[in-house]
Amino acid sequence: MTTVDGATGTDSVLRSLREYGENPSAFLALNTGNEYFTDPSLEGVVAYRRAGRHLIQFGGPFAPEGGQEALLRAFLDFAKESRRRVVAIQLQRSDAELYAESGFTVNQVGASYSVHLPEFTLKGSKFMKLRNKISRAKRSGLEVAEVPLEECQEAVDSIDQQWLRSKGRHVKEIEFLVGQCGGPVQRERRLFLGRVAGEPVAYISYSPAFGSRAGWLHDLSRRTPGVSPGVMEAINLQAMEAFQREGAQWLHFGFTPFTSLSPEAEVSTSSAGTAKFMRFLADHGEKVYPASSQLAYKEKWNPHLVLPEYLAFHGRARFGAIWQILRVTRSI
Repeated sequence: MTTVDGATGTDSVLRSLREYGENPSAFLALNTGNEYFTDPSLEGVVAYRRAGRHLIQFGGPFAPEGGQEALLRAFLDFAKESRRRVVAIQLQRSDAELYAESGFTVNQVGASYSVHLPEFTLKGSKFMKLRNKISRAKRSGLEVAEVPLEECQEAVDSIDQQWLRSKGRHVKEIEFLVGQCGGPVQRERRLFLGRVAGEPVAYISYSPAFGSRAGWLHDLSRRTPGVSPGVMEAINLQAMEAFQREGAQWLHFGFTPFTSLSPEAEVSTSSAGTAKFMRFLADHGEKVYPASSQLAYKEKWNPHLVLPEYLAFHGRARFGAIWQILRVTRSI
């Protein structure tokens, strides 16, 4: 059976994520527009979107340890009844191995980056450039405050509009693999807003991260064109310091496709052709996704943990399935 994205359904999905969401980006399963598969005889949930003849699944099955395989099998039966093929994106290593054993072609598609907050410091020469950028932003008059979205919705909308216009008129906002502001679970997120001379210029939204590396996910971030260098870094530093004071353990910078690709990270059912295509996108895919700029921002914080993430095709890899993922994420 499936559940729709309503208030009751969302609360149920959130409970499953709190209990079983080992993926640091699991909260993105709650994005508006996702659908959910459940089985009355099993614990857990699968988040997905429909795209052509495919079901694009986000993350692995969010289910108890030992129960993921049964929920995946049930989801595959549901897909077969719907005459659709399953493609899964942003799988963790344990998911990748399960999917490989379940008849999927699995390839690394990128990596996620995380900072262990108790160890984090900006002291030392390697952070000199970052400290200087943050100081420059503060000298420009930047003030940062945590603000509930309902108190700054107009400011956030204005920043979004200016940010999108600066990207060019044909650019769309990427969806599905990034977060959002608003919706029925906004109460769970935290928003840090930057102002200069009272004018809102940038914000970063953080979502909760669950599992063994619980903490926060550096999620959606936007800024207006022409703001002083270091504004985003200054906002993030203030948020990190707040999280440290509260005793949070991890700040996850999330998934970046086509980065940290490694032959050693591949699993037994990987496709050589897909791996070659991923390397091509790593070298030439900036028009599809701005991976290099995102990676540069994340590496500034000297992440303590870099984890491979995976793409899985039920059966053999097909270019049509990759095309559908690009469509669902609005990368094209």
